[in-house]
Amino acid sequence: MRLTNLLFTTLLLFVSVFARSQKSNEFTVLQWNVWQEGTMVPGGYDAIVNEIVRLKPDFVTFSEVRNYNKTNFTARVCASLKEKGLSYYSFYSYDTGLLSKHPITDSLTVFPEKDDHGSIYRLTSSVNGHKVAVYTSHLDYLDCAYYNARGYDGSTWKEIPLPASVEEILKVNVASQRDDAIRLFITQAEKDLAAGYKVIIGGDFNEPSHRDWIEKNKDMYDHNGFVVPWTVTTLLEEAGFVDSYRKIYPNPLTHPGFTYPSDNPAKTPEKITWAPKADERDRIDFIFYKGEGLDARKAVIFGPKGSIVRAQRVQETSKDKFLLPLDVWPTDHKGLLVTFICK
Repeated sequence: MRLTNLLFTTLLLFVSVFARSQKSNEFTVLQWNVWQEGTMVPGGYDAIVNEIVRLKPDFVTFSEVRNYNKTNFTARVCASLKEKGLSYYSFYSYDTGLLSKHPITDSLTVFPEKDDHGSIYRLTSSVNGHKVAVYTSHLDYLDCAYYNARGYDGSTWKEIPLPASVEEILKVNVASQRDDAIRLFITQAEKDLAAGYKVIIGGDFNEPSHRDWIEKNKDMYDHNGFVVPWTVTTLLEEAGFVDSYRKIYPNPLTHPGFTYPSDNPAKTPEKITWAPKADERDRIDFIFYKGEGLDARKAVIFGPKGSIVRAQRVQETSKDKFLLPLDVWPTDHKGLLVTFICK
């Protein structure tokens, strides 16, 4: 009996130590387009702070940060979090922003914002001895080719004839600088990987994934019969980066993972959609990753279940897992929260 009890106690101890070890090797990344710092929604800024207090992510990759009110948004968020008992570090940037629970060891401007053609910034840190490089991005929103596929001009949001071919759709990508920005990211990321870092990039790419506009759904969501090899995600995948959400949920029919445009109870639908006659449900907010021993363990869509379709509120019926907001939703996007493990 004593031997049995000893074995049982030893097993419990092993399980406890293993669980703690697994937990210490986990960290979370929140990608969040905050729609001009939440200024478009009454109480939006406070909602951003309150949600970070609730979720306590290790890293936050912000998109659509503009340093309104002549302030450094990420520094202001850190100050607000400190008032609530949480310590975060920030990297100043424009158009995008970065928060880290862990001290920042280095920061870098990879693709500076200029004339609304997007931006990419990077910080490095250490999570329980693991070197991590985290990038944030908000890519060109002036030339959005996925609107063209729906009969909308991607620059002015005016109605246009439907394109005749995929090639015609992708001509808009030539005008944007999304591919240029991602190529610069890949070049820098390879240096980080060679130096032993695990690399993560979060962002609003303003472009869907090539894994989402496929043969099986070409007649859904106003895809209008198009199967489109969207270029940003293709470039990342060819460079060995993994789409965290599609890694966990590979089927875009059961788990479309739409992040834009999000329903927002605080605003009327005509205020939160650029193309009121288009069904523009898409996944344009992403977290990609690469690095030895790094893997995505869990992913949830952060925000309301509803979307805006042709200026109407629609409740999604997909199998996507949602983390619903506390109260006020500060943006027209849904976010993405991913748990990583360093094996």
